[in-house]
Amino acid sequence: MRNIGAQVPHREKVRFAADLKQIWLEPDKKSARQAAAALIDDYEKRFPEAIRCLEEGLDDSLSFYDFPDIDKKRIASTNGQERLNREIRRRSRVVGVFPSVESYIRLTICYLVEYTEDWSGERSYIREDKIIGSLEKFHELTSQIAC
Repeated sequence: MRNIGAQVPHREKVRFAADLKQIWLEPDKKSARQAAAALIDDYEKRFPEAIRCLEEGLDDSLSFYDFPDIDKKRIASTNGQERLNREIRRRSRVVGVFPSVESYIRLTICYLVEYTEDWSGERSYIREDKIIGSLEKFHELTSQIAC
C-alpha cells in the first residue's frame, strides 16, 4: 500500500488509501479481485503509475487468501518483520561500533535464536497446528496441479 500510495498526490491519498484498503479487507480472494478491478476502473486515468504498481503486485499481495486456516490479519501484515528489524537495530545501536562484521552477525544471530525460542512456545503468533494444516493443503493442491 505504501508503494502504491507514493504514486498518488498528497491531497488525494486519504480517500485513495481508504478505497485501496478495501481490497485486502474482503472476505475471499474472488471478492478482493473484484474490488481491485473496481478500484482500477475508478482511478486508472487519474493515477496511472499507482494503478500500474497495484496491478504488478496484486497477485503477490493476495496470496494470504490461499491459507484460510490462518488469521489473514496476521499473515497479510509485515508488522512482525518490522518489529524484529527494529529490535535488531536497537540492540546494534547500543553497542555502537562493532570490532568486526562477525561480531555484528553473532549479536544478530543470538537475538534471532532468543526470538525464535520465545515465539515457538506460548507466545506464538500463528499456532503450529494451523501452519501444518495449511502446508498439507498446499502440498495437496500442488500435487493436483502437477498431475
